[in-house]
Amino acid sequence: MDGSERDTERMGCAALPADEMAARAADAAAFLKALSHEGRLMILCHLSSGERSVTELEELLGARQAAVSQQLARLRAEGLVSARRDGKAILYSIRDPKAGAIMALVYDLFCGPQGQG
Repeated sequence: MDGSERDTERMGCAALPADEMAARAADAAAFLKALSHEGRLMILCHLSSGERSVTELEELLGARQAAVSQQLARLRAEGLVSARRDGKAILYSIRDPKAGAIMALVYDLFCGPQGQG
């Protein structure tokens, strides 16, 4: 890696042309908006450890089925989670790897030993 590549890397997104930066900022804002709900964050947190059914999520969250289903619908519409049928149950899992990475970061920042306090 030469000096100009290191400078570009240090600049991060600021190294992008303005139109490309605007497009990426719009994508990031839409992604973060989908995450900006306590219930959706909690659902993603539970899904980060594996597939869950709506019934399991209801129990884990202490929430009503309608509320869980509404948040799952939003997460599905945004492409963050996917669903598959297993008999009568529908199992949900994280689809977008960015959502899994964000949940790991959120855990580190807010739930892990360094994030508490």
